[in-house]
Amino acid sequence: MNFWDSFEFLQSINLLTEEAGRRILEIYHSDFQVSFKEDESPLTAADLSSHDCLVEGLQKITPEYPILSEESSIVRFEERSHWETFWLIDPLDGTREFIKRNGEFTVNVALIHRNESVLGAVYTPAKEVGYFASLSQGSFRKRGLKAPERIFVKSSATPPLRILASRSHGREEVLSYLSRIGEHELLSIGSSLKFCLVAEGSADLYLRMGPTSEWDTAAAHCVLRAAGGELTDLQRKPLRYNTKSSLLNPNFMAFGDQSWDWAAPFGNQK
Repeated sequence: MNFWDSFEFLQSINLLTEEAGRRILEIYHSDFQVSFKEDESPLTAADLSSHDCLVEGLQKITPEYPILSEESSIVRFEERSHWETFWLIDPLDGTREFIKRNGEFTVNVALIHRNESVLGAVYTPAKEVGYFASLSQGSFRKRGLKAPERIFVKSSATPPLRILASRSHGREEVLSYLSRIGEHELLSIGSSLKFCLVAEGSADLYLRMGPTSEWDTAAAHCVLRAAGGELTDLQRKPLRYNTKSSLLNPNFMAFGDQSWDWAAPFGNQK
């Protein structure tokens, strides 16, 4: 049995994301400033405060494992390719949503073991809702001070399908796909919350046509898998982590019903 297979360990990671979320909300409710990184993506004090909280906490819990964060310097693949087990985190997923103050942002923490996300925690500070999972324990949702509850995907997809997509990326490709999938309802929401809605059975599919990084998907990937769903590229190959020099993901589908042919509208891309 691995150390991450215990429910107590899983809860300790969820508590850490909640603490990072409290630090984020302190800044969220202030007159914060926005700066920009070299790639022109926005950065706030909340990103950095959450990063510091998570790194400090994870180093105390598992000092032997390295941490790869969106807000840390990128480690060369020549070094990280030797990492069998490490933490992959996004301290504030949805910084643009944070700036808009619409509440659709999350704290993402994943444990990667042999290129697979084996533990994940996603916390929504503005809603005080957390999702956390390990492949051995299953997937859970915790609302505020209530006890965690098991969650499961909607295992049988029936029209009208509830489909999630990004507000700002790949709209033409998404609309082309939707024109061939049949009766559906299209919803837009920020951050890794989209995966969590599929994981809890509130949506059938999250289709992403546009750039994401591995820290954007890793935590919610585990939450989705442990709830009975899957995250794959457009050829139905499951996403893997830390397998190449680039940390960018391919276009992907996150879905609940694994018997549905979600790749069919792509035709020969299947």
